[in-house]
Parts: sequence; structure tokens; C-alpha cells
Amino acid sequence: MKKVVKVVATSVISAIVMGSLSLPVAARETATDTLSVDFSRSTGAFRGGATGTLYGFGDEGAPTQALINGAAITNTSQKAPYGTQHPSGDSLKVEDGFFAKHGKDMYIYVQDYYPDWSYHGGVLPGDTRTYDQATGSYTNAPNGIWDYLEVVEFVTEAVATKSAHAKDYVFIPFNEPDGGNWYANWSTMKSTFLDDWKATYTKIQEVYARHGLGHARIGGPGDTRWQPARSADILNFAKANSVLPDIFIWHELGIDNLRTFRSNVAAYRQLETTVGVGPIPINITEYGMLRDMGTPGQLIQWLSIMEDLKVDGQTAYWNYAGNFNDNSARTNSANAGWWMYKWYGDLAGSQTVNVTPPALNTVDTLQGIGAIDATNKRATVLYGGGSNNVSLNLSGLDAAVFGKKVDIEVRENTLSGAEGVAGTPRVIKVLDGIALANGAVSLEVPTYDRYAAYQVVITPEQDRTPEVDKVWTAGIEAENTNLTAATVYTQDPLQGGGWKFLASGGRDVGSFNQPTSKADWTVTVPRTGKYRFQVIGATPGTPGRHALFVDGTQAAPVQYTADLALTTYQKWQYRGSTEVTIPLTAGQHTLSLRSSEDGTTVLPNSDITLDKFLLTDVTDGEPTVYPASTLRYAGGARVTYGTAKARGYGAVRGAGQRAEVYANAWESGYYDLSVDYRTTDAADIDIRVNGRSVTKLTAARAGAWRSTARVHLAQGINEVELSSAKEILLKQVTTTRAAASDSAAVTIEGENTVRHGTTVVNTYSSASGSNASGLKGIGFIGNGAANTFEVPRGPGFDKAGDYDIAVSYANAELSGAHAYNPQVVDRRLDVTETGGTASAGHAYFRYTYAWNSFLERTIPVTLSTSGGSLVFGNASAYAPDIDKITIAPVTVGTPTTIATSK
Repeated sequence: MKKVVKVVATSVISAIVMGSLSLPVAARETATDTLSVDFSRSTGAFRGGATGTLYGFGDEGAPTQALINGAAITNTSQKAPYGTQHPSGDSLKVEDGFFAKHGKDMYIYVQDYYPDWSYHGGVLPGDTRTYDQATGSYTNAPNGIWDYLEVVEFVTEAVATKSAHAKDYVFIPFNEPDGGNWYANWSTMKSTFLDDWKATYTKIQEVYARHGLGHARIGGPGDTRWQPARSADILNFAKANSVLPDIFIWHELGIDNLRTFRSNVAAYRQLETTVGVGPIPINITEYGMLRDMGTPGQLIQWLSIMEDLKVDGQTAYWNYAGNFNDNSARTNSANAGWWMYKWYGDLAGSQTVNVTPPALNTVDTLQGIGAIDATNKRATVLYGGGSNNVSLNLSGLDAAVFGKKVDIEVRENTLSGAEGVAGTPRVIKVLDGIALANGAVSLEVPTYDRYAAYQVVITPEQDRTPEVDKVWTAGIEAENTNLTAATVYTQDPLQGGGWKFLASGGRDVGSFNQPTSKADWTVTVPRTGKYRFQVIGATPGTPGRHALFVDGTQAAPVQYTADLALTTYQKWQYRGSTEVTIPLTAGQHTLSLRSSEDGTTVLPNSDITLDKFLLTDVTDGEPTVYPASTLRYAGGARVTYGTAKARGYGAVRGAGQRAEVYANAWESGYYDLSVDYRTTDAADIDIRVNGRSVTKLTAARAGAWRSTARVHLAQGINEVELSSAKEILLKQVTTTRAAASDSAAVTIEGENTVRHGTTVVNTYSSASGSNASGLKGIGFIGNGAANTFEVPRGPGFDKAGDYDIAVSYANAELSGAHAYNPQVVDRRLDVTETGGTASAGHAYFRYTYAWNSFLERTIPVTLSTSGGSLVFGNASAYAPDIDKITIAPVTVGTPTTIATSK
């Protein structure tokens, strides 16, 4: 039994100890807020519906399956079949990915059949068209049937006949009917709306009935806000006519809605009682403003309300489809919003408990969610939103579940920008074997950025010793560096009604546009080695460059990809990130980010908003630990405390059981995937990465083991699933970068491939700021079967088997127009193998903001020959432009297993 009680705090304090993080004065002189969590007072089963999305899905694989599964999205609203409102997001095209693990309810906006906003010019259609029910096309001739009723019918028919999940759909006939979409003037349009509600409701049920699908779920009315009078009229009518909505819907948009949300739901529930219906489930199918997206300290305020009220909600669609409404980054990476989704999804199977914040119904304050998972003996608190340090008062921890002592781990998730990459949240504080006092314990966590959120995990005392993250890292707000020829701007979260993206610490640095512009950071590093320097900032609409100097000597170029900048509220605020690795010797250094290499000429597109800098020691491959107590389990696998020397380990016992890890890779390449575990007999562990089995780990007999396989991981989030035909007791999974093995991968520049048909070489000027390798790439691929590029087989990929192909690509295609949503097109790239199967693999490639700005997307392929050339194209539409591809076997070497002492 462990004897030592260890309390270690990082976050703000750790960074100060490491001599690195400069804080605003207000953060250093702050008071303390208290969040009380009583785990003995259940508030019901965890619902998990608050992280729904509106158009969060683009096309298949946008987002990737790892992002979808990790975020545990249970509900989404998407475009109806045949819809023309947006070029992507068709429910039938994304449903397989959505329903693969956690998806429950697929909502569709039927009015999104129309291409414009507001629908049909904002005018209620009459009978001027005749529709083809099989294709959704029409001719301009009346046929005696209301045009929209025909639309409702063929949309419903498409779902009923083409979906594999028709019973899991919810039809929304009207979206924001009070906001200019046909029925805004209630005094004159009430009767029309009520009659139209009944007609559309009845038609949807007719279609499902003729296909033997039973009752079709219908959601509405879908008003822009809580409308008590309209809602009363609708419920009374719907009850009298047997057309009650199955889901009651309205929107909560705006800053002050954080104050009024609970009272609106209470008013609705009272209305149900008055009318004599319900309770009807609620979905707030649009919530939040730009300022909330990707910001964990904002998101937790919304999530806590909805989970407390047990209602579902979907983040509003302010930008483009396919990135969870700015809650994921790049093509496959997490931003801080994604990790907030992930933490929330981790609560599945729990009972939520009573949480008392400093104040309810108050905008931008400390809020939280508490939950207890009795099966895995895990209590969790998610919190954020406050500006002060936080004191946690935890009580009601039942000794029958947790024993007399507990382990507590606190993880921190800080703002990284809408497009900025956030790594696996770090353990910043540990209480190891702390004694409970009548089921209670208190702890304090310092906070420097109210836009961050925190995860607190409490377990019985484990045989694994919890530790603060060992990898050294430091950070500084850009405004706290020594600035020359640059301006600090305050980014008020209340400004502009919430139509803005937030900056870490509430300020950022702009006007970085002079040859002398620079930001100097003096930092002390603990040892000689390699360090990753990350810049979080906004590169508006085009790629750009800076120069990084170390102690006055130019050390490395800093290359940025473009960020979204189609509107004034995106430009300069839609922040992404870039990373560069540099060598540093132990001791103090001045890192200087500059707009010019020579102090005379500015670098291309160097006028970039700077928000925050992070420096991380990657000398040892940045080992990242995912302990068993925090993993997801399925099929009956669970955390166990009943086995000596394996208390707090994950028990995976046979067919159907698995443990899941969502592991971050800062860059595509090889990683040592190490599994620490115990066995009672010989056992194998099957390792699946991103949906396919890649290797097996083997223990020859009973004992304690560490097995390691060298596996290729895609840049971003990788879903790792572990299963075993026999029992294993899983302690932890660790990923460590093994860059030396990247030589096993083969990189081919696009211009060096064999081009066919219309495919051409593109050259980008240095002045463009492009991040294309060698400033060249290829375009006009696809849109015909002959327009391809070919890669002959060669050493490194001259065997049949599984490979990852990391594709550096650009796609800035837009289609159609919208008042505020960029109408992005996801382009598909197909991979075929000469002499092999019909398709080796394919993927959709999301928007990159500019044709000379390249992101990376990995295609998993299975090759069946050793000599067949790889051919890339798209017979039916244009593929993305290509900079280069890297082909990598999914594993290298032979897995190893060594005995460990525990």
C-alpha cells in the first residue's frame, strides 16, 4: 500500500516553477471561487446530448471517424436528401459515420431543400411546380399539390427507402418559422402555420406507414428563440389534432441566453403542464455564438445547463460544415473544443450529481458538471468559465465505492483557437492516496485563463501511481512578450454580441506588419535537446511566414497555413497554429519571432495575429500516457479494483470487450505504442488503429508486461482499440514518437509523379507565402477517369499489405452563396492499384481556405499486389490539388514484450 501523500500542482504554478509563463497581473492577484460537488445527490442518468451539432458533418470522413467517435456526438442536424442549401452535409452520406458508435438521433432540416436563405426567398411557396418524387427535380407547372408538401414527401421517401437507420431520424419541417421564414407575422400567419404543420406532419407519417416503419419522429416548431405565445398556440393545436411534436425545438442564441436558458425551459415545462401534454424531449437545435465555439471555458457553461436540465443541444452553424462547428482542427486534429466534447462523452454510463457553482444563471461564470460511474468506480468533475482560482469541495464519495483513500488527477484544456491544434490535455495536479474525511476532500486549482476547462477524475487508490505530466512545457501569452513594432489588442468576449472568436488571456498581438516587428520571449529550458515551438495565431485567408531567431541567430522559418477570413468577424480572429522543432541547449534563451529575416524586408503575408506561444521538450519523443482509469470501455470491459497488484486496471475479458484510447499525434509518422498490463495466463492483445487491425502483442505466460509495437499514426487524433480473447488487466497505454523510423516511409512530390490527362504542375511564387514543398504541386486532377496521377511501386511500398498515405493537399472550392456560411465543397480522392482490387482506398478532403495552402489528410489503403502502380484520381468530380504524398507501412519491426515489476 502506498504511504506517501503527494500534492503537485502545475498549470499556472508549474509554468512559473519552470520559469516560463508570464501572467496578466489580474490573474496573479485573483480571488478564489468555490465549486461544490455532492456525489451522494444524483440528478439522473447522464444524457450526453449537449454536444450535438448543426451541420457538424460535411461529407464522409469530414470529420474523420476518429474525431467523430472520440467526440461521442449523439445527435446532429444535417441537410435533407436532395437538399441544395449547402453543398455538403447530406444526411444519407454521413449517417454511417455518425451511427458507427455513439450516434442516436439524425435530425434533418427539410426546408434545406431550397438553395437560398431565407428559404424560397423567405416567401411561403404555393403551387407552381410539379415534382418528381424519385429524384427531387421539378418542372415549372402547377399540379394541384402544395409545392412544399411534395418536397416533404420525397425527402421522407428518400430516408424511408435509402437509409439504413430510418427509425433513428427526426424530421424538422420548419426551421426558424418566426424569423422571416414564411410565418413570422403570427397575427396573420398563425392559422396557416398550424394547418401546414398538420399537413406536413401527416404526410411524413403516411410515408413511414406505407413502408412499415411505424411512427416517424418529428421535431418543431424550431423558433429562433423561446416564444411562449406561439408555443402555447402550437401545443394546444397539436394536442387537439394529434400532431404533437416528438421533440420540442427552439434556439438559444446570444450571450444573455446563458442567464435566461433555465427559465425558458422551466416556462416550457410549465406550459406542457398547462396544456396537459408531455414531458416532450427538448433539443435546442442551435445554441451558442462564435465566441463559444472551440472555447472550453465557454462550452462548459452551455453543457452544464443542458446536462442539468437533461435536454439535448446542437452548436450553431456559423461557418462551414464538417468541423463540428469549429470544435475540431485541421483535417483530423483536436482543438480545445474537441477535447471538451471528448471529456463530456467520457461520462457515458454515469449518474450526474449535484453541483453548486458560485452563481447560477449568470453569464460567463464558473460552472461545472459532476458525475459518478459506479461500474468503473470513477467520479468526474468538468468545470471552467471562471476567472478566479478554483477551490473544489467534493463530498458524498461513498466509502463502499471509493474506500478510505482516493487518487485525484486534474487535467487542463486551454484555448488553442478554432483551427489551432490542442494536444492531449496534461495532468497538472495529483493527489495520491489522499484520505477521505467522511467522504469529502477539498483541493485548489490555480487558473490563469478563464477560457480553459478542467477535468478532475477521482478513483479509489490505485496500484498505478498517478503523476503530473513529466514532459516539460512552457507557455506565454503573446501580449506578455517583449514586443517591437506591434500592437496589443483587447478582445472583449461581450463585444459585438458574441460575433467574435476569443483570444487566450483576453488579448492578442496585431499590426505585426513592419520589418522590425518582433515578439521576444526569454525562457529557460531544463536540458539540451529538441523542442517544439507552437504559435497560436490567425493567418487571414492566405499562408504566411515568420522567422524564428534564437539568441539573435536565425534558427528556423515559421510557416503558417491559411485560416478562414471570408468575413470581418473571421479575419484576424479565426486562429490556427503552426509548429516548428528546434534544438536548444540547457539554460536561458531568447526566442524571437520576427516578420523579417533581415530587418528590412517583410516576409510574405507576415501580418499575422499572435495569441500564444508554447514550447515543449520533445527530445525523448514526448511520451504521452493514457491510464486505464480514464479510458473508454465497451462490451462489458471495465475498470477493476478486485485484483491484487492491478487495482485501477482495465479488465478486458474476451470476445466483444475492448478498451479505447484517443491518442494525439502532433505529426504523421511512427510512434511506439506501449501497453502496460498484467495477465493470468498467456494472452494476445489485438491492436486496432483507426478501424483496422494493425498488430498483435503477446505475453507468453502470467505476469506483468510491457508490450510495444511501432505503429504509423496519422497527424491528429487516432482511435486505438485494444481487445483480447483472454483476460488482460490493462494499466496504461503510452505513445512515444519514434521519428527515426520515418525513413521506412517514402515521400513523392506531386510534380515527380506520372501525370495523365489534364493533370498539370502548379508553381507557387515565394511571395505567395505558400507552404507547398518546393513551391510546386499538381492540379486539375479528376473530373474524368483519365485525369490522374500515377506512382510506380518502389522500395518501401513494394509489398502487399496495409499502408497509410499521408496526402498534402489544397482545396478551396466553394459552391453557391450564403449570407454567412462559406459554401465549402469536400473533394474526394480515390486510390486504385493497377492489377489489384477495384479500390485500394479513398477519402474526402476538406476546405483549406486557399489554393496555395496545404493541409494533410491520411488515406488508409490495403494493397493486394507487390508491383501494381498506385493511381490517384476522381472520375466524377475534381480531386484536391496535391503537393506531395507519403506512403508508410502501418507497422515497422516486430512487437516486443518485456516483463515488468508491476
